[in-house]
Amino acid sequence: MADTKRIKHAKQVRVIPGFGLTLGITIAMLSLLIIIPLASVLLYSFQLNPSEFWKLITAQNVINAFKASIICALIAALINSVFGLILAWVLVKYEFPGKRLLDGLIELPFALPTAVAGITLSKMYSNTGFPGSFFSSIGIDISYTHIGIVIALIFIGIPFTVRAVQPVLEKLDGQYEEAAYILGASRTKTFFKVIFPELFPSLLTGFGLALARGIGEYGSVIYISGNSAKNGTQVVSYVIMQKLERMDYASATAIALVLLIISFLLLFAVNIIQIRRSRRISVR
Repeated sequence: MADTKRIKHAKQVRVIPGFGLTLGITIAMLSLLIIIPLASVLLYSFQLNPSEFWKLITAQNVINAFKASIICALIAALINSVFGLILAWVLVKYEFPGKRLLDGLIELPFALPTAVAGITLSKMYSNTGFPGSFFSSIGIDISYTHIGIVIALIFIGIPFTVRAVQPVLEKLDGQYEEAAYILGASRTKTFFKVIFPELFPSLLTGFGLALARGIGEYGSVIYISGNSAKNGTQVVSYVIMQKLERMDYASATAIALVLLIISFLLLFAVNIIQIRRSRRISVR
């Protein structure tokens, strides 16, 4: 009886005391950093009446900007999913000189200012840079095209996929692979039937984060895109910045609201798929 009381008392004792205080601090921080800024976007966008709002978001330059941002971000997120999985696999499964350095370099896009990355990439892939001059000699222009935008979004999105998959790979029990090999499964079948189902939820999370980040990216793509309405290389974040420079806050927040809704729906869909997939795997 005494042991039971001790266990109950141990469960009630918390390292950080004061539930009311910690909850209040959490709600206050969420309100100041997330809820109030998002509510202000919604409030400013309501300065436009429905007809003005619809006319703004259906303008040709705005539609083209959304297309460029979404399509390029989707392509970059898909590429990051493939190569991010490969990078995470190499970092977890193999030992080699410079492994820690490579692991640290994965975080570079987070630490490096996105404007610096954009300037560097635009110079590298221009007709006078390397490897841009090589591609230009065979008739492929990268800077100031959609290809350049995709490359910039790959650069800033690759850490999301690697860091989402890497912890799952580290915790993955190698006995499942061994059992599959013993039962006669090939390496390809073992990967797609045993390993990949375990990695899919985390890979989907990394894909969703990279996609949402890419759609709203500004700093790394503003230089390499060329911002040409004629060539369709304007991204939606650049259009928002144009509105802000003209002091048109209502239009800027209206476009930002649509961008926010798109990103929210994407992340919501990814989370729903991830939850359902995890449940199926746990049932099996």
